[in-house]
Amino acid sequence: MKLGVAVSGKGSNLRNLVDLGFDVVAVATNRPSCGGAAFARQRRIPVGELSLKRFASEEARDAAMRDFFRSHDVELVVDAGYDRIHTRPFLEGYRGRIINVHPSLLPEFGGSMDAVEQALRSGVPVTGATVHLVTEDLDAGPILAQEAVEVRDNDTVESLRRRVHEAEHRILPRAIRTLEARLAESPAVGQ
Repeated sequence: MKLGVAVSGKGSNLRNLVDLGFDVVAVATNRPSCGGAAFARQRRIPVGELSLKRFASEEARDAAMRDFFRSHDVELVVDAGYDRIHTRPFLEGYRGRIINVHPSLLPEFGGSMDAVEQALRSGVPVTGATVHLVTEDLDAGPILAQEAVEVRDNDTVESLRRRVHEAEHRILPRAIRTLEARLAESPAVGQ
């Protein structure tokens, strides 16, 4: 299945997918200078630079992202560290075919990009990573995979984030394969 990946950060999940042989055919970013976009350019993967300042609205940006991915025949979208909330044009264009990797055991610490920091501050003994379908409800779509990560007494944000990323790298490929199998059995799911 042809993947489109949306990134805003370093791109470690994007790198992992490419290294594992997933067919990443396009990368979209709202931060053209981020590490994920640089990696995609280095690997000659087409990059759509979709900074909000180039568009009249978030909806116009998301329509452009939808059209960019469609122009590359993307069948499944992976939000891998993408720090924007999709609006209706994008959600409707890829309904049932957008997954997000989130650095917590949802529903805990949903709705923000600092879930690792929140877990550490809260004193929970366990956090983790979740891959879920993206819906209109932020971080509340059906869960495809989760993995728990112990919070250690001596953890820093960096050490905990590193272990959460390692969990993401394990569960994201599995979740993609799960969704690919579902879509192959019932293609209408994503339409």
